Amino acid sequence: MTGILRLFAVVIFAAGLAACGSDSDTASESAAGPEYTLTLSMAELMAHVLEPVADSLWRSAGWIDDEIEGYYELYPTTDEGWHQAEERAALIVEIGNTLMLPGRAVDNDSWATYSKAMSTVGLNMMQAAEQQNEEEFFQTGAQLYSVCTACHQSYSPDIAGRFAPSSLSQ
Repeated sequence: MTGILRLFAVVIFAAGLAACGSDSDTASESAAGPEYTLTLSMAELMAHVLEPVADSLWRSAGWIDDEIEGYYELYPTTDEGWHQAEERAALIVEIGNTLMLPGRAVDNDSWATYSKAMSTVGLNMMQAAEQQNEEEFFQTGAQLYSVCTACHQSYSPDIAGRFAPSSLSQ
């Protein structure tokens, strides 16, 4: 549905530009697309945008069996909590798209595959949260972790190495 809405918005926008005049400069600017600035570095985007969103989703799924507090679940317990999880999953969808922008995309091979996979997993997480399906929400969280880990192994092995079992025991 959102793809149809985006297409509709683009068509309306293009029609509005055409109605504003037939100046050739305006036509060439609209054909090139809007200008944008990539303000954050890749490290800043990951640290300040992607990581906090992903972490919040992972803290909203599963369970803990603590020696002191005992067993408890992490899933949202209210409709509002599930709605917030759905919103954070929507951010994952769009962060995946952001990673494919010119100037962000490292290459058109694995980078695009990981970015698209992130968006797909985000869509599945949104659906699981909307349905308040704990098991599916947990599984999509695991899929998101797998996508992130695979991307880190390919593009930033120093980050992936921080979470290796040998580094955790030190």
